[in-house]
Amino acid sequence: MSAQLKQIQSILKAKAIPEAKAAHERFVPGKESIYGVRTPVLNELAQQFKSGGFELLEELWKAGALEEKLLAVKMQGKIAKTDPERALKLTQLFAKSIGNWAVCDAMGMQGLKPILKTHQKEIFALAWKYNSSKDFWQRRLSLVLVEWYTRIKELHPEIKKLVKNLENDEEYYVKKAVVWINRNFTKGK
Repeated sequence: MSAQLKQIQSILKAKAIPEAKAAHERFVPGKESIYGVRTPVLNELAQQFKSGGFELLEELWKAGALEEKLLAVKMQGKIAKTDPERALKLTQLFAKSIGNWAVCDAMGMQGLKPILKTHQKEIFALAWKYNSSKDFWQRRLSLVLVEWYTRIKELHPEIKKLVKNLENDEEYYVKKAVVWINRNFTKGK
């Protein structure tokens, strides 16, 4: 365990509050342990520790608590431009063990945000890869990865194909993503 991870874990323990833990347990059901740290603290930590690089992100993810995983994804969003290929590979590594909607959505909306315009082809390839996964979190991720692109009318046909494949999905969180993306198509009309 690196000194940076120990430092982060110490800060997470110190900043944890029972109300935040109860809220996380209620709104983000999953198997991860929870410190009980609010999002603004995670945002500050992401900024403070982004220099730890991709190695620290992997270490945080493996540590496994909800806030550690969220922090890893937030930090990824701050450094993805430094090595887009590594950021894409890290997303694939993280996608193997998503355990709740908060981590899934953070991965899809924050982790690759700096490279959305430069690596559209690669991000859509990941979306297609996860679209037919046996893992329902990966299926949800397939839609969340392309959420930002719903702003671009020319990409609607391809996104609609991804959505169509999941329209009859039985999983609650996949259904919610289908509704979310379909709602995005009607915005701005």
